[in-house]
Amino acid sequence: MCGIVGYIGNKDATPVIVNALKKLEYRGYDSAGLAVFDGQNIIVRKVKGALKVLEEKVAKEIVKGSMGIGHTRWATHGEPSDINAHPHLNADGTIAVVHNGIIENYVKLKAWLQAQGIVFKSETDSEVVAHLVDHYYAETKDIAKAVYLTSRKIEGSYALGVVCKDFPDRIVAVRKESPLIVGLGKDENFIASDVPAVLEHTREVIFLEQNEMAVLYKDHVDLFDENMNRVVRQPFHVDWDVSAAEKNGYEHFMLKEIFEQPKALNDTLRPRLVMEGNVPVDINFEEIDFNDEWKNAKRVVITACGTAYHAGVVGKYVFEQLARIPVAVDVASEFRYRNPILKKDDIFIVISQSGETADTLAAMRLAKKNGAHVIAITNCVGSTVSREADDVVYTWAGPEIAVASTKAYSTQLMCLYLLALKMAKIHNIMEETEYRRLLAELTTIPAKVQTILDNKAVVQKFVAQNYNKDKVFFIGRLFDSASSLECALKLKEVSYMHSEAFAAGELKHGPIALIDKSTLVIALATVPELYEKLSSNIKEVKTRGATSLLITQDTRNSFSDSADNIVTVPETDTLFESMLAIIPGQLIAYYCAVLRGIDPDKPRNLAKSVTVE
Repeated sequence: MCGIVGYIGNKDATPVIVNALKKLEYRGYDSAGLAVFDGQNIIVRKVKGALKVLEEKVAKEIVKGSMGIGHTRWATHGEPSDINAHPHLNADGTIAVVHNGIIENYVKLKAWLQAQGIVFKSETDSEVVAHLVDHYYAETKDIAKAVYLTSRKIEGSYALGVVCKDFPDRIVAVRKESPLIVGLGKDENFIASDVPAVLEHTREVIFLEQNEMAVLYKDHVDLFDENMNRVVRQPFHVDWDVSAAEKNGYEHFMLKEIFEQPKALNDTLRPRLVMEGNVPVDINFEEIDFNDEWKNAKRVVITACGTAYHAGVVGKYVFEQLARIPVAVDVASEFRYRNPILKKDDIFIVISQSGETADTLAAMRLAKKNGAHVIAITNCVGSTVSREADDVVYTWAGPEIAVASTKAYSTQLMCLYLLALKMAKIHNIMEETEYRRLLAELTTIPAKVQTILDNKAVVQKFVAQNYNKDKVFFIGRLFDSASSLECALKLKEVSYMHSEAFAAGELKHGPIALIDKSTLVIALATVPELYEKLSSNIKEVKTRGATSLLITQDTRNSFSDSADNIVTVPETDTLFESMLAIIPGQLIAYYCAVLRGIDPDKPRNLAKSVTVE
């Protein structure tokens, strides 16, 4: 949820920390702050608002020093304010803490500390950590031991960065559930919530494991496990380009990432195809052993949150259609609370862009405990989900900075299609000629996505005329019903327009009562055998005054007497249209946000990586 960084070395820490926070601002942007040791004291600067406000503050109130920590916040406890911003200090300002996560037992700990005379300044759960570290430091006189003892006392999720005036040569960091990496430089080292924060300085990173602690000095890093035993681990070399995390001339990251989808889809697809000349003949997942567990599987279970969940809903249609195997799709935040029925012959798929989604991790752990074979689909190498799953399928989408997911979603879909096709082959469901035909059609999808993007002006013109509607409803049938869920989510995320998705056949069972002249209905129609039924649905909403837009692959004018406006996407097999129909939906969301004066990269109240429940 929040982004944390830390630096120790020979450089001026303040600009290093601020620039690193810029790479993490997608993780939180309602307040920001830093704490730097200036040679005598820990100096704190923190403000409510976007990171640029902090940048302006430190430009005026200069803090010099070569060791410090920083934070960009997404509020959970306490409203956004200067006081609630991180870092938080102990009573005498000798210890500073930044925290990502939620301390679940903070009320009990706060009462205990207050009984000892501690006065709290903020409304946050995180301030408890600063005072608790101070409590144990008074006993041990060792800041690393104090942080370790604190980590054993607090419950919940956390990534912590801690500095102490008495130990100006080190930063202490520890994590549980929330992500944290260590960047290894020459005579300088870093901590950060995510890799982009350190790529300007180093490509050698260590992904801290659950309950591990790191003590950073400028010339080395010591790692410890949950029992304070030393750990030795080789760093991971990051090989993607720094420029991938920059805007490269686009006005917003969201637009850049929408336009990166043809490349991302190719990067996800091409390395997994077995080719004979220029013809794809099979699918090869080197990361998965398609053994008896796949051959004997009786069911697929998919669980995820938000956008990833919507990919899973499409996945249900895909697996059942192609592999003829029953599929259950669950919202991960509900999964473990309903005492789910899990079997050892289930294939359990979890989907998470960041690989750190708290609810998804909890669902995965429950599935593993019950003997299910877990496949993780994620974009983040070294993430918690990738380390704990039995097998990992990386989307290889490249860094996604905008809070609203676009290319991560489309590449998740590509992975699900490939897995479903592979299962169909393993279960001997389809003829070889049909299998190869579908593989060949998949290879055309990236170019067809590019065609839609090249014609973005059609969407842009429509949005310019309709971005002020009070209500937006997305409707569709079968695959289009699933895609409608993601289209509606994108629009509400970045434009704050009220948008909902309904199966088109359900309109008459309640939602049609909301239709009036202030309503925009966007219908997805990519299943030819259902065109007539969807055309009737469009006429129903038009009769009640709604404006309609149709997104379709139809070229035979099946909707000429029903839809007000039509966006045509290239034709492909109906099975694969979900990867095309979503593109206009993403563009609609983006242009609505921009025309309404909203920054689509930083929608209010949202964060990129949801590491709390």
